[in-house]
Amino acid sequence: RKMAAINEALGRCSADHPVFYEDEVDIHLNPKLGADWMLRGQQKKVATPGQNRKHYLAGALHAGTGNVTYVASDSKDTDLFLSLLQTLKRTYRRARSITLILDNYIIHKSKKAQRWLAKNPKFIVLYQPVYSPWVNQIERLWHALHETITRNHQCRTLGELLRRVFYFLDHAAPFPGNGHGLMQLERY
Repeated sequence: RKMAAINEALGRCSADHPVFYEDEVDIHLNPKLGADWMLRGQQKKVATPGQNRKHYLAGALHAGTGNVTYVASDSKDTDLFLSLLQTLKRTYRRARSITLILDNYIIHKSKKAQRWLAKNPKFIVLYQPVYSPWVNQIERLWHALHETITRNHQCRTLGELLRRVFYFLDHAAPFPGNGHGLMQLERY
């Protein structure tokens, strides 16, 4: 039933009725460790800045255009989610409805979020089936972000890392298909 509603919404995605995949992602100052390319006989050193610091993003991936809208915060709470909804409301003010496909995370279902949604009937919320992250296409964007920016990064400060993250997100659209994994680090 949930998938049928999601597929129906995707089928009528248009300028008047945009559909977005929505999710949050954690950005850690301590790098994610993973496979990396190195010259034969060389070993890359991944410095750990020490005390980990975190920052959080809420993002919306337009199902039709691949455009990315995001907001950032020091905390991952309902206010972060509502900040994204307010940004979407301003950006797509001429849309007759705005549909969100999202997971069942508690901040999406909080009383505060439900009150905001009740006051803004333009928003239609479709919850994906539980334990099915592959339904939410923004997960692919987060994966690309981690593979391109946060895995094995060499940033010493959270500010430096966030500049790279924001640059990536500002230039990833349309996603997929914009060569996001080929971005030059010199541009940050």
